[in-house]
Amino acid sequence: MTILVVDDNAFSRELMKELLEPSGHVVLEAVNGHDALSLIRGCGPELVFLDLQMPLQDGFGVIRELRNDRRFQNLPVVAVTASAMIGDRERAIAAGFDSYIAKPIDLCEVEEHIAALASRPGVGNDTHYE
Repeated sequence: MTILVVDDNAFSRELMKELLEPSGHVVLEAVNGHDALSLIRGCGPELVFLDLQMPLQDGFGVIRELRNDRRFQNLPVVAVTASAMIGDRERAIAAGFDSYIAKPIDLCEVEEHIAALASRPGVGNDTHYE
């Protein structure tokens, strides 16, 4: 599965890469929302882990653009944040995220999210968002 990891923190991106690549996933990286949208439109990842707080365009801005574009309405996107507060999960789901993970990232939790989202109809290695 091709997975896009979007985070302005290099350590967080590297950690996700180290968690995902041993399971055979191809990991793409973006440092902000603008780069993420470009990669999504150009490379068609099958799943996105998207940090909520980033410069230039935050995760909420990215998910809003994705859900307003019919090509990406069903692209699985997981919100990732270090500042997990009461109500954040609900706000992320209401904004259009499929799931939510609080940092620090746990390998088991990441694998559970991938399995749950990958089992949805239309998600898999032959999925193309064009």
